[in-house]
Amino acid sequence: MQTITVGVREAKAKLSKLLKMVQNGSEVLLTDRNRPVGKIIPLPRNDLSLMERIQRLEDQGMISGMDQEKRKRLLPPPIPISGNIAQKYLQEDRGND
Repeated sequence: MQTITVGVREAKAKLSKLLKMVQNGSEVLLTDRNRPVGKIIPLPRNDLSLMERIQRLEDQGMISGMDQEKRKRLLPPPIPISGNIAQKYLQEDRGND
């Protein structure tokens, strides 16, 4: 992997060109008055699906999963309402008497 050193002023002027280089695998070391201040690097390819990435995070202990049974327990049970009273209140609320 090739590393290119560029000053901040030059990086501003050539950002598009530098990003193309990064997309092709190069790294760009940003300097301010010849002092390194940052680096632009290519992102690793991520061929995993969303579910596979979530599973990997769960396996690493970074997040905790929630099974279907636990998810159901978090929701309160529906309140049974007889007749059309819910529809009546909804229509009243909307001003459709």
